[in-house]
Amino acid sequence: MQPDDTKLQFDERGNLRHFLSLKGIGAELLTQLLDDAERYLAAPGSLPIRSQSLAGRTVGNLFFEPSTRTRASFDLAGRRLGADVLNLDVNTSSRKKGESILDTIYTLEAMHVDVMVVRDASDGVPAYIARHVNDHISVLNAGESDVSHPTQGLLDLMTIRQHNDDFGNMTVAIVGDIQHSRVAMSASEALQTMGIGELRLVSPAALAPDADRFPGAHIVDNLADGLKDADVVMALRIQRERIGNLDGVPGINEYFANYGISHDSLVYAKPDAIVMHPGPMNRGIEIEGTLADGPRSVITKQVTNGVAVRMAVLDRIGKMMNAR
Repeated sequence: MQPDDTKLQFDERGNLRHFLSLKGIGAELLTQLLDDAERYLAAPGSLPIRSQSLAGRTVGNLFFEPSTRTRASFDLAGRRLGADVLNLDVNTSSRKKGESILDTIYTLEAMHVDVMVVRDASDGVPAYIARHVNDHISVLNAGESDVSHPTQGLLDLMTIRQHNDDFGNMTVAIVGDIQHSRVAMSASEALQTMGIGELRLVSPAALAPDADRFPGAHIVDNLADGLKDADVVMALRIQRERIGNLDGVPGINEYFANYGISHDSLVYAKPDAIVMHPGPMNRGIEIEGTLADGPRSVITKQVTNGVAVRMAVLDRIGKMMNAR
């Protein structure tokens, strides 16, 4: 995103119009969105909570990069709010035939698509679309290169808050391929906005981020140091699709031995620390399978919260549209 793109997220009345990044989203609005999302959680086995706040609206899911959890949850979120939902992916898009992104967008505008949910492997695409759409259309970022994944950051924040809402006295350790992770970026932005006590980014040197991308975070290359007394441990997969040269990147066995989150490595964290993973998981590489399925894991809760968070964001966008 360009510096002025954070302002692009709000309309002239200060209402959220686009959701492109967690940069520029203050603690008050983050808290409101989390509170709204909590109201969309239903007890296991009960019917999902629904509303008609997007009745008559059309949500277009434009996924030009593979996705399971994010795409499915945006699809469910839109339908549970009463919207018509159009799903477009890289295998069916005319972009494969050489059509420009703006021609795709203008085609969808002509079909009266009101909300465009965009995932793309290139940096800046959601904001680029937001600058070119008509005034009545909203754009939501569903994952942008290694730069941003705001709804993932929001659902991770929600999951952490459900465990412990004392952010100022909390230590969060994110472990894995930090350099190429949009999840780490958005989680860091959300946690820093909420005044996190300490954020540690743990990775091999070859996958470590530039320090200026994560202001205020401690960059660590030793797992024991990174996990020491942590309240929250989040494992990330190696983003091989974004790494051009694998020189210096540990092999599977070496990586798991030194950076894998396991029952053995988790002894360094607090006894009640929770374990997170945004998915997809590579069991036996970044996380031990029995730990991912165990009582300290909140990985499936993250998935549940993902639908609720995306409903909360879409609902807020819908209310802004209906108030015009």
